[in-house]
Amino acid sequence: MTIGIVIVAAGRGERAGSPEEGPKQYRRIGGEAVIRHTLRQFLTWQRSGPIVVVIHPDDGALFADAVLDLPGANALITTSGGETRQQSVFAGLRALSKTSATHVMIHDAARPFVDHALLERIAEAFDAGEDALLPAMAVTDTLKRAGVDGVVHETVPRAALYAAQTPQSFSLSAIRAAHEKAAALRRDDFTDDASIAEWAGLTVRLIEGSPDNVKLTIKRDLAMADEKLSAAPQLPDVRTGNGYDVHQLVPGDGVTLCGVFIPHDQKLSGHSDADVALHALTDALLATCGAGDIGDHFPPSDMQWKGAASRIFLAHAADIVRQHGGIITNADISLVAEVPRIAPHREAMRRNLSEVLGISLDRCSVKATTNEKIGFIGRKEGIAAIATATVVYGVLKP
Repeated sequence: MTIGIVIVAAGRGERAGSPEEGPKQYRRIGGEAVIRHTLRQFLTWQRSGPIVVVIHPDDGALFADAVLDLPGANALITTSGGETRQQSVFAGLRALSKTSATHVMIHDAARPFVDHALLERIAEAFDAGEDALLPAMAVTDTLKRAGVDGVVHETVPRAALYAAQTPQSFSLSAIRAAHEKAAALRRDDFTDDASIAEWAGLTVRLIEGSPDNVKLTIKRDLAMADEKLSAAPQLPDVRTGNGYDVHQLVPGDGVTLCGVFIPHDQKLSGHSDADVALHALTDALLATCGAGDIGDHFPPSDMQWKGAASRIFLAHAADIVRQHGGIITNADISLVAEVPRIAPHREAMRRNLSEVLGISLDRCSVKATTNEKIGFIGRKEGIAAIATATVVYGVLKP
């Protein structure tokens, strides 16, 4: 599954101020264009696939200025929008269909406070087999129905009423087919993509939205967003976790380190495959979100883990990090061993780390050193590993 993104940014935003001020998605909040904040959230989300930005034909220069020097912006796909939001989304879906994407998140450029936790909830629902998802918040205000004369006619029960948000998310083929059907029938009165999906017969499932994921619509919204971002410096919440493990060497036929089996006349003693390197890195990842250690999740007293491949443990720790909204940015392992030789296997070890963690190879480091024949390692009685993991959890909060 590849989750593509369509960012809708072709509107004129008439309610956000005078035309001279420009479209709201290019107004500045916290010193940067609104759309830059929005795109950063998706560009830094680890599961983002291709990103299509639908812009107004007249906004090429504004867009280029807004994303100048934004990391990852060179991979963005742009296409021109239509006269209505519905037409613009359809254009974005057609562009995205030329990529490897199987699913799509459709998001308003004017919602810059979307967070990774919401994106993860949607991705997990996709993993569970859902095909049409609508992030929403339960309505908490008392609702009134009134006539054109302003006289209240009734109080509307708010039970089972929800305020829709974006990214509204779907199977790409299903929502494109729904848009194609609407276009063929000249239906252009839908207010969002979920309503098109409902009309086309898709089952749309609600998913918990985010109270911060507000749409900037009027000038006051922009002022409040700027005040929010300017109130305090936006420091990245970068956390570093450390892990250490050691296992005894006993007679055997080889050792497994970073998931690579190395033939040797000894093996590492342990309940699982005793991969000391992956055990240390698992602890390092868990440390970044206060999730305990490997023994809490995979106790040696549990026989189901006897002889288990330690990549299972590492993948589990990586999932926990992502559930907490973390993005793994670096993994570093130092092996301390007299034997066997590590150097011939380092690249295979790095590739394993890259695959399990879902990060690029240049973010995975494996180093090795001896203990200069000192102590139990120097006597070839064991192997130790020290691991460090770096994870970004968005913006630092007090």
